[in-house]
Amino acid sequence: MKITENAMVGLTYELKVSKDADDIESAPFSVEIRDEEDPFYFIFGQSGLPEKFEELLAEKSQGDEFSFIIKVEEAYGTASEELLITLPKSQFSTEQGFSKEMLEEGNFLPLMDENGYPMQAKVIKDLGEDLLLDFNHPLVDFDLHFEGSVLEVREATEDELSQGNKYEEDEAED
Repeated sequence: MKITENAMVGLTYELKVSKDADDIESAPFSVEIRDEEDPFYFIFGQSGLPEKFEELLAEKSQGDEFSFIIKVEEAYGTASEELLITLPKSQFSTEQGFSKEMLEEGNFLPLMDENGYPMQAKVIKDLGEDLLLDFNHPLVDFDLHFEGSVLEVREATEDELSQGNKYEEDEAED
């Protein structure tokens, strides 16, 4: 079976990232490895990943290998200053499941948007009573280098289709 709309796809891959800064590209460095012990599963067409990612995997079959680069513009774009937000520390209490250590600079806070979808924000600076948080995707400003293989392609079940891209989150919890 080939990768097409609504197929359940399992991949193994290594993701490396690099930056173009002043016309000098940094050497790619590894940020994620998904192997056969922990493959990445998603429903094609509902992954929530950059469109270019799915476009480059379309029509591949189980056993096919892939290697491609998605440039910043077609990946997660460039950082937006509008997504740097100052919020009161009081919103991140222990009653809400946050520890003092979680609020340290450089950490990512697990949050939910107004629709109940998971999101994260990076703590940029502790401002005393407030925190400066960055809601940009962690991979903004990076070119994405994927190298891997298609582990599985099959028809998604009705259950999986009704869950959409929440499938990967549920699998990660198992």
